[in-house]
This record gives sequence, C-alpha cells and structure tokens, in this order.
Amino acid sequence: MIGRLRKARRVDAEELNITAFMNLMVVLVPFLLITAVFTQMAVKQLNLPDNSESQPLDEERRSLTLFVREDALTLEDKAGSVRNWPRQEDTDFAFEAVNRVLAEIKNAEPGEDSITLMIEPGIPYQTVIAAMDAVHYLPAAGDGVLVDMFPRISVGEATPMEQAP
Repeated sequence: MIGRLRKARRVDAEELNITAFMNLMVVLVPFLLITAVFTQMAVKQLNLPDNSESQPLDEERRSLTLFVREDALTLEDKAGSVRNWPRQEDTDFAFEAVNRVLAEIKNAEPGEDSITLMIEPGIPYQTVIAAMDAVHYLPAAGDGVLVDMFPRISVGEATPMEQAP
C-alpha cells in the first residue's frame, strides 16, 4: 500500500499547452491596437498678457473686447460702442446673441480676427470655454460646419464691477 502512494506521488506534472492562447494573443493585441481610439485634445491658441510691461488702458480697449461678468456680458468695439446682455436669473449667458452681433461686426470688417476676453474672477471654467467658442466660431447654416470669426483670442482678468471706473 505504501508503495502505491509513492508511485502516485512520483508522477510528473504535465506541461501546460499554451500554444492556442499564444495564437489568440498574437491576433488580439494588434487588432486592439489598431482599433483603439486615442485621446484627442482640442487646443485653443490664446494670447496671454505679458507681465513684464503693462499696456495703457486706452490702447488695450481699442480692440474688440468682451467682458464676462457674473451678472452680464458686455461687448465693446473699436469705436467705443458698448452692448450689454444682462444675465437672467437661473439662466446661462446670452452667447447666441453675442455670436450674432460678432457675426455682423465680422461681416463689416472681414480682416479683423482678434478679440480680447476680460473674465471676472470667479467665473466658472465651462463659461469661459463657452465664451471662447462664441467669439471664435460662427455656426454655418444647416450643415453644422463651424466658420472662424475671431481666432486670435486674448484673455485677461476683468476688474470686479465695484472697482471698475
């Protein structure tokens, strides 16, 4: 009896046949790499202010400027004309109206391609991106194609309304 147990223990373990598994991996890995969608990030080119030397306020205001404040959107053009879109309670900003006015300005001055966004502190990031999209792109009618209006966007910090002159 003891002899039988010793014989049973001496039986060598069989090798695992992993050939089928390796064949599967050889086919599966390239397939997954080819069909994988890699992350694509949209990049917006911005012109940020230079800290070394501050420009006078009059020179800065000569360009087209959109102020994004907590309670309203304000658009100032080169001539000094000011347009206001107050924010209604529990609604988002009127970026569609701003986009329409900017399209009119772009039609009047097709060579103009720069705008300055002055963002009040505390404005949510999503609102800043929506403002950039509203000034940069004009949705074309029907086909969903976006047309560049003002691709050169400069960003600055707007003074809070209490401190504004």
